[in-house]
Amino acid sequence: MSAERFDHVDAAFADRTGRVPDGLWWAPGRVNLIGEHTDYNDGFVFPFAIDLGTVAAAARRNDGRLRCWSLDEDEAGDVSIAELAPGRVEGWTAYPQGMAWALREEGVELIGADVVVATTLPQGSGLSSSAALECAAGLALAELAGAALPPRVLALVAQRAESEVVGVPSGAMDQLAAMLGREGHAIFIDTRSLDIEAVPLAVSAAGLTLLVLDTNIPRRLAEGAYGERRRQCEHAAHLLGVPSLRDATPEVVDARAGDLGDVLHRRARHVTTENGRVLEAVAALRAHDFGRLGELLGASHRSLRDDYEVSAPVLDVAVDAAIDAGAVAARMTGAGFGGCALALVPVDRAHAVEAAVADAFAAAGLGEPRTFEVSPAAAARRLR
Repeated sequence: MSAERFDHVDAAFADRTGRVPDGLWWAPGRVNLIGEHTDYNDGFVFPFAIDLGTVAAAARRNDGRLRCWSLDEDEAGDVSIAELAPGRVEGWTAYPQGMAWALREEGVELIGADVVVATTLPQGSGLSSSAALECAAGLALAELAGAALPPRVLALVAQRAESEVVGVPSGAMDQLAAMLGREGHAIFIDTRSLDIEAVPLAVSAAGLTLLVLDTNIPRRLAEGAYGERRRQCEHAAHLLGVPSLRDATPEVVDARAGDLGDVLHRRARHVTTENGRVLEAVAALRAHDFGRLGELLGASHRSLRDDYEVSAPVLDVAVDAAIDAGAVAARMTGAGFGGCALALVPVDRAHAVEAAVADAFAAAGLGEPRTFEVSPAAAARRLR
């Protein structure tokens, strides 16, 4: 975010509270390079933080109340922290209020706060605007309370807030990417052990760039489809006799296809093959083999479209148009059901890809897409 945007947030905080904030905290969104719907199956993911995100201006209160405003939403929140509980909050304020509840459950003694947030992330786009909001607000609330939580701990607190208060049973990928991102690197995460490795994502050295193709069709994860996929994976793991699909292999899944039935077979096949693709993608990046990386991205999209059934026609239009215009590869990124695709594109084809996606949307009678370049950025932090 620009310095001018920070000044705007400061001014908005003063306008709403009559005082200056005690500090300004920032958390990035993320793009997932590969490894979709594997985090809640104890699997492997490979995201990177981006330079779009959410800023939180905050100041202490001594009355135990949490007041929240957003420059991007009309609704405001004013609650007693002591009365926060799952099922009692809704709307965008569920994210900062959920963080207050989860921090309290973690043992942080919150004293109250005023918080004003603003974001540069498109909402519902699959770029993790929710985790960015949770982590920016969580950093602010924890520091105002005098608590110094390690980044991984705060990421898991944010995951708990999203799962138990917001009601989206997500894995921890988004929050870990926000809290542990590293400039110039993708973050290889084993979501079971929480082992993390930063791997250079040096696409520019290969004459390539990463483009986000935002369909401008938001997805709504709390409306059932995401939770349904998670339940299907848990059922498949149970039928296979393993703790999670992380412990299965594609060969075992195919051998037990008759026991699983068509739908669960395809769900389990996606997760087990996607885990393998993540490991191969990490190896490809280490070897600077962007051709192989592109093959893996394409295979990931086909698996998400056909086996996991979380793509959408608008995402397929974006992916197909990008590839036809010269992208090395493209795939949906994020949970799906709308949102964004990611394209790996030769620098000299970037404008052609952008134009081709726009033309394809117009020909299909869709709204205007938004295309922009992204690169790996640093993790959440206090700005001042």
